[in-house]
Amino acid sequence: MNKNTVFQKKSLPLLILGVFMMYFYSGLQADHLNVLTPYYAKLGWLTTTITNPVTWAGFVVIPATLLVGTLLIKIGIKKVVVPSTIIVGTSTICLALSGQNLVMYSISLFCMRLFILPLQMGAFMLCTNWFIQSRGRALGIVVMGSPLCTATFIALLTIGVNFLGLQNTYTITGVIILVLALLIALFIKATPEEVGLYPDGASTAPLAEEETKTLTFKEVFSHLNAWLLVFSFGLLQFCICSIMPFFVVRMNMSGTNPPLFFAFLSAAAIGGIFSSNLFGFLDDKFGTVKASYVLCFAYILSAVGLLCMGKNDIFMLVVTAIGIAGITGGTGTLHPSLTTYVYGRKNYQAANRWIMTVQSVIMAFGIYFMSTIMDTTGSLNLAYQIMLGLIVIAIICLVIIGRKPDLDRSQQNK
Repeated sequence: MNKNTVFQKKSLPLLILGVFMMYFYSGLQADHLNVLTPYYAKLGWLTTTITNPVTWAGFVVIPATLLVGTLLIKIGIKKVVVPSTIIVGTSTICLALSGQNLVMYSISLFCMRLFILPLQMGAFMLCTNWFIQSRGRALGIVVMGSPLCTATFIALLTIGVNFLGLQNTYTITGVIILVLALLIALFIKATPEEVGLYPDGASTAPLAEEETKTLTFKEVFSHLNAWLLVFSFGLLQFCICSIMPFFVVRMNMSGTNPPLFFAFLSAAAIGGIFSSNLFGFLDDKFGTVKASYVLCFAYILSAVGLLCMGKNDIFMLVVTAIGIAGITGGTGTLHPSLTTYVYGRKNYQAANRWIMTVQSVIMAFGIYFMSTIMDTTGSLNLAYQIMLGLIVIAIICLVIIGRKPDLDRSQQNK
């Protein structure tokens, strides 16, 4: 790739814009509720009133994942991602203008949460289309947008609201997203073949590459590997969806001082920026499955650190921060790469639309799982113990997946 300057020039925009796609995908799912909730609470709104549009959209996202995946295959990445990004940008501006109009606020927030989904799915599909041997590093670069968002987005929104007001801050954010839509439309191509190139800037087409198919649910789940993908990264994503929303709760239960644990959480977010590239390097150097083993170790560190957390326990805070840095940077990098490992770049999205839909159902129970255990036992210890068992199951699934070679890379190396 480094020797092909034309490929560099054509692929660079998707890597740069991919970072921003993941940045806003992460920030506008639910993170910005950390800004909206206190703002509207001061105006007398109930917390449920503020957050309900996101909750409702979260359930709609489950079938929408299948629909978006199908549209990405049928009509192309840009025809899905560009209109979706325009809707997100427009909805952000409408939310800014909604004031205390609950109907306009709810519709705007619902649309923001729902139509942000194609930005992530599109960014992943672009990376798997353009890269084979460098797939991990490409995904690692794009996924940097998520931890970068964790480290900066809420802080920037908070500063903006304090100095410019919520209306101006969200209007500026919406305009930036509309500019992003324009840049995606102008500079991104769905595949290297569209501009006469091959993945990684190779001089020849990949050998024995499978034809693109529209796989049915039965075709996907009649094979063991599909279930292994669901339960490996599905369980890992369930764990991250359980760990992150209850991090502050767990710290408070342990008696740890907020300035201390927030400092370590910020360090973990910054560490996630670097870990996405580290896992991308491990993916390309040692293989996707072996890199996923390292990711599972990061999950174990997170669960053990939180399980054994004591009051102001610096050692356990370090262990937890390292684990969280790994899972926030590595999960997004390796999840699409592992699906491509099994199905190849041509049929990545055909299988992924079904696999992600089933995984999203598993993930949806994360918060309920934590809340139920906390209400029942008065502690989260049992939750972290169960997570350790789930991580072991994920590792077993990865071991079985690893018995077969990477579909695309094994062909290209012949």
